[in-house]
Amino acid sequence: MNNSWPVIQTNLKNRLNPGIYQVWIKPLEGECDSRTLRLTAPNSFVASWVKDRLLDAIVKAAEEVLGFTPSISVHGATTKKQSSSPAPHTLSGSSTQPLQETHLGLPILPRKPVRTDFSWKFSFNDFVVGQSNEMAFMASHNFATQTFASDQLFLCSGPGLGKTHLIQAIGKAVAKASNRDHIRTIYLTAEEFANQMVHALKSRTIDHFKALYRDHTDILLLEDINFLQGKEKMQDELLATIKSLQSHGKKIVLTSSCLPKDLDRINPELSSRFCQGFISTITPPDFETRARIIRYKSKKYHVVIPDDVEELLAYKLSKDVRQLESCLHNLILKAQLLKENICQEMALQILQNYECSITGMDLQQIVSFICKAYDISAQELASRSRKKRNVLARNTAFFLARKYTDLSLEKIGKQFNRRHSTVLKGINFVKREISKKTHIGLQLEQTINKVAC
Repeated sequence: MNNSWPVIQTNLKNRLNPGIYQVWIKPLEGECDSRTLRLTAPNSFVASWVKDRLLDAIVKAAEEVLGFTPSISVHGATTKKQSSSPAPHTLSGSSTQPLQETHLGLPILPRKPVRTDFSWKFSFNDFVVGQSNEMAFMASHNFATQTFASDQLFLCSGPGLGKTHLIQAIGKAVAKASNRDHIRTIYLTAEEFANQMVHALKSRTIDHFKALYRDHTDILLLEDINFLQGKEKMQDELLATIKSLQSHGKKIVLTSSCLPKDLDRINPELSSRFCQGFISTITPPDFETRARIIRYKSKKYHVVIPDDVEELLAYKLSKDVRQLESCLHNLILKAQLLKENICQEMALQILQNYECSITGMDLQQIVSFICKAYDISAQELASRSRKKRNVLARNTAFFLARKYTDLSLEKIGKQFNRRHSTVLKGINFVKREISKKTHIGLQLEQTINKVAC
């Protein structure tokens, strides 16, 4: 019975996504006793995540191995507190003394003079988690706070989606965790790495450059490695650095706008090294996550954002979190300068300075938008009701579906249990009221402006 957990783990490995298994199942220690399976996680954070999301999968895997349904308990391991002392962010000293070990399993050198003027801008506490970034957040948090299943983490996303936030949060957490002042962390971009190397070559200090990164670094945080594409000498040096760090059990975090397989003009061996660790992508946030970001930021700025403005910004700025935050900040500043309340009209003026997202809308998204805008259900929208609000909502939906989808009038009508002639009549009604700038037309235009700048 006590030897059943490795078999159960193998079963889970075949069932689960490789990334999920690597991060959450592999670090668990298990012990079977009678009809109970006791699991020990590296910390309470992992234990809680496993209990909330993977317990059913563990039960099913255990049933297949044990032949019965065991009672399962999951708890975090108890770790000893470290002594308190100032925590550095970066270190460039050197030492020839023997290596020492920390509870992270990192071989490190005794403390030397450190540079403490680096200010980490981001932390895990101010990162808004959603479906698009949850795995990247979990992996980064686990990497920074406890023993990670891999000594390397690769974060990939488009611009403005959070990879810089997470890599800096890792740096801040490592510097602060247990107040260890002898973990030497270096954080820089690939461009800075390349510039430093060029300077070292010109000044004939390349040996010092190599020693800094290969021998006197415990955690390397390197951003935008896609910058190194086509730069063979820099790639060779980074490859040698990664090999050296990994051979000594050091930790590496890399960020990129492309996955390793999509990087052009990269040394195949270096690309293979990029794939060696845990890879996590961050995709654009969904509407609910964008709305939470707006609420979080407005609370941070001590400003109340009206619901209709929050909804407008969340709908319009869907591709780039950085752009969303910038727009919100500009909106708040404008309201403060004019000493006016934030309103939808002001938000629309600010949005004209940004690239708004209007492409790729499907009928389901339009229906969801209309239901929220008019406060009705999807059933009411498609019903035979002739209530004024329902008719206006339906006509607005017809107008948006015709404008932003490739559906024919007939197909749009089928979605709402209407004939194509009714759809055409509704679209013409919207156009006519808007062109005449009637009271209803202004209302319709205001609603439509929430979707299109």
